Amino acid sequence: MPRPLEPVSQGTRLLLGTAFFVLFVAAWAWATFGGYVSRTFLADPLTMLQDGWVLLTRFEFHIDIAVTVWRVVGGFVLAALLAVPLGIVMGAYKSVEAFVEPFVSFARYLPASAFVPLLILWAGIGETQKLLVIFIGSFFQLVLMIAVAVGQTRRDLVEAAYTLGASDMSVVRRVLVPANAPEIAEILRLVLGWAWTYVIVAEFIGSSSGIGHMIIESQALLATGQIIFGIIVIGLIGLISDFAFKALNRTLFPWRLA
Repeated sequence: MPRPLEPVSQGTRLLLGTAFFVLFVAAWAWATFGGYVSRTFLADPLTMLQDGWVLLTRFEFHIDIAVTVWRVVGGFVLAALLAVPLGIVMGAYKSVEAFVEPFVSFARYLPASAFVPLLILWAGIGETQKLLVIFIGSFFQLVLMIAVAVGQTRRDLVEAAYTLGASDMSVVRRVLVPANAPEIAEILRLVLGWAWTYVIVAEFIGSSSGIGHMIIESQALLATGQIIFGIIVIGLIGLISDFAFKALNRTLFPWRLA
């Protein structure tokens, strides 16, 4: 039996992770091919693959995928560009935190999907509306999580910098930011996953393209194979981006991330 917090090798991690997917697909195939679940409500794995191939070859689903990826990246980057510096300032200066934190804490509990009707009124049903949904859903989460991370910086590092004659700005730039850069990168990785949920919600309403648009159209046709394929594509893209983020973080901050 493994011990609590005992690390495992990369090979073991890959093997265990792959085994879970294999078991999941096996259970899915058993339930559908065995007739335990109606294929009207849950397509079997082969039907899902066939429907996915039709989407890609006949209905240019790759364009929908590209559009959705662009929306996620665009909205998330806009949120990160504003949230990272604001979160650092909030974590570094307690007066700023006292001024901003109550509103940020309030806003982060507001579901981004609730803003969709208002954003359609304000920005129409074009790309701006979808980018804003992702921005709202990501920005407040990033700000608060980054502020908490920076605010928990070891006090002895800050005192040592002041002892060596550092100014307030130097402490922020040379102590707080480098000390928390790995944690900030990890926060960005986590919130990027949430951004995917917001874009799909935005594409459900008033959209003519994107993975969410395809899913909602497939629902009207009871094409569960297409719906499942779209969901799996989202998961695969998210998994790839997650692995890429982890690899980048290990490269940039090898002393913090294994």
